Amino acid sequence: MPPQKNLEIRLRCWITLEGEKFFGPGRMQLLLGIQQEGSISKAAKTMGMSYKKAWDMINDLNARGQQPYVILKKGGEMGGGAELTPHALQVIELFKNLNAQLKNVAEAEENLLDLL
Repeated sequence: MPPQKNLEIRLRCWITLEGEKFFGPGRMQLLLGIQQEGSISKAAKTMGMSYKKAWDMINDLNARGQQPYVILKKGGEMGGGAELTPHALQVIELFKNLNAQLKNVAEAEENLLDLL
């Protein structure tokens, strides 16, 4: 019998809008970082992403989405910040649920791996 291979089924999901990627794992991670840090720049830094790239992603979500995802707070003595909208929180929750369902589908089909 040949040695056991380390095989697994992996699925990665993106949502496209007009044929272009709109929402996926990276944008969800950025939004979760903003929720945790209260700042686009801090969230980008924790992801090893440039502020410009993070800003472009947020700008795209806010511009092309049905509703805004991030609200920016003006600076002042305490500085500015960013927070997620209820819409963004709902999208994150639904996207997490979708990924959990996809993971369950992949696990249910692991008998395919025995044939490889």
